[in-house]
Amino acid sequence: MRFNIATLVLLSVGAVSAFAPSNVGYSTLKTCLNSEVAEAVAEPATKEPVYIPTRFDRLKANYKGVVADASAEGLGFSYADFDDAVQKTEYAFNRNDIVKGTVVQYDNGGCTVDIGAKASAFLPVAEASLIQRSYSAEGDTTSNAIEELVNRNEEYDVEIISEEDENGQLLVSVRRIQYREAWKNIEARKETEEVFEAKCIGVNRGGAICLVDGLRAFLPGSHLAGQMPTDDLVGQVLPLKFLEVNQEDNKLVVSNRKAVVETQMANLSRGDIVAGMVKALKPYGAFIEIGGMSGLLHISQISYDRIEDLEKVLIPGQQLKCMIIDHDKMNGRIALSTKTLEPEPGDMLRDPDKVFEMAEQSAKKYHERMEAERKAREEAAKDIVLGLGDSLDDLTADEEGETSDPLAYVSENLDSVL
Repeated sequence: MRFNIATLVLLSVGAVSAFAPSNVGYSTLKTCLNSEVAEAVAEPATKEPVYIPTRFDRLKANYKGVVADASAEGLGFSYADFDDAVQKTEYAFNRNDIVKGTVVQYDNGGCTVDIGAKASAFLPVAEASLIQRSYSAEGDTTSNAIEELVNRNEEYDVEIISEEDENGQLLVSVRRIQYREAWKNIEARKETEEVFEAKCIGVNRGGAICLVDGLRAFLPGSHLAGQMPTDDLVGQVLPLKFLEVNQEDNKLVVSNRKAVVETQMANLSRGDIVAGMVKALKPYGAFIEIGGMSGLLHISQISYDRIEDLEKVLIPGQQLKCMIIDHDKMNGRIALSTKTLEPEPGDMLRDPDKVFEMAEQSAKKYHERMEAERKAREEAAKDIVLGLGDSLDDLTADEEGETSDPLAYVSENLDSVL
């Protein structure tokens, strides 16, 4: 449009110049022409951008969504009442609080737990369970995968163990709740003095380590009944009793021997025939394992004949039968004898198998012989007592049957001396 105006001006100037003097209005036309040309070459004015709706905008404008019925008719409270209740409700999650939480999903190194806070809490693997390993005879097997410790979509009691981070997330623990429950159960069991079972999970120089309600308990080697603290002990389930329970010092000590004494030695008595195995040889005798207990077969109780070399008579691992000749139920000690089972003196050196085969018959004869000797001793003691009674009667009675005091003259002599 501006170009056309400039063109018309030029044409008009040309026309005027053709019929008018050359100097008439030249300056005026020149000024007009320059202004028009400058306006023609100036930048065009900016326009407002035209908004074109997208496909999503058109769909959004056409579809308003499901309209919910917001009517409060028939309800026992109004929206104002609901708003007041929300305002009065406190959503406080403090450290050491125990709350209900549902496992939502497994994450790397733990899982997400919904506890009703503004952000989900996080449960680390180390805090997911008190027992995170399974133990067998081959040793401990790591089983601390979060999928094996907690189940998804299951509700647990969790303890808050941290403050909120910058994202409002909390750390929670299941292990700490189980830890306190384990000590509580152990304290109650200690009061009842009951015998319980626990699995051995390791050995060391001083004894063994057992797992009691998820807690590690020390079993001293001196309180092992009939066994030594070796690697063969790992994975075995042992009967135990508590020796020391101290939660403040985190000290838990148990005894296997004390439990065995109560469970097995209660039915043992002197003269019983028991089967056992030779566990170890010492210069003074052999240790025999009997149903988890350890008994001593002294070298003087092996045979009536003298034994010069014990290793020629017994070997470790040998099965044999013995007679209980004494026991200490309080300390779990048993004294054994094979000498009392010999059909003939020296049979343990010549034919030990014959001794073990005839153990019951030999024990029966031994008991009969001991009973006869006991009765003979009682009769002899009775005769001695009766004889002493007759002698006393003779001393205290005169010919007329009257009694006299044999110490009367001694008393009179002492009085005269004094």
